Amino acid sequence: MSPSRRLAAFEKVFEKIYRLVLRIPRGRVMTYGQIARLLEERYSPRLVGWAMHATPKDERNIPWHRVINSRGAISTGRVILAEPDRQRLMLEAEGVVFDERGHCDLSVYQWSPRQRTIQAKLKALRGNKSRSHPVSASKAGLVKKTRATAKKTR
Repeated sequence: MSPSRRLAAFEKVFEKIYRLVLRIPRGRVMTYGQIARLLEERYSPRLVGWAMHATPKDERNIPWHRVINSRGAISTGRVILAEPDRQRLMLEAEGVVFDERGHCDLSVYQWSPRQRTIQAKLKALRGNKSRSHPVSASKAGLVKKTRATAKKTR
């Protein structure tokens, strides 16, 4: 693949990520891994991080600061050397509270797209003729088991 085609492919993937990030409401967050799982299984949390680092400065004003790591912490301190606390300060201004270790409570602040979106993706996965077996919501990484559903399935 030529360098220009490779760049175009990355831009296409990054735009998918940006469209999802634009939906995150003020005062809520998503994790790099959560975004990767929602978009496609082949995407990695690191790819989402690269996209956030390359966020264009345009009229969309993509809220890159609403994407954090899986521990509920900020991972940009080594990336934004001039302002290592910038992401945390931006989230705190939106009402996100961090504890003394620098973590926010994901059970409170983590946002997920509507169930309808998840169901549409699951339907699309099930309709994929290239798969020889049905895909369950849990295998597709779309539904987290709660304690209640885990007890029901035992």
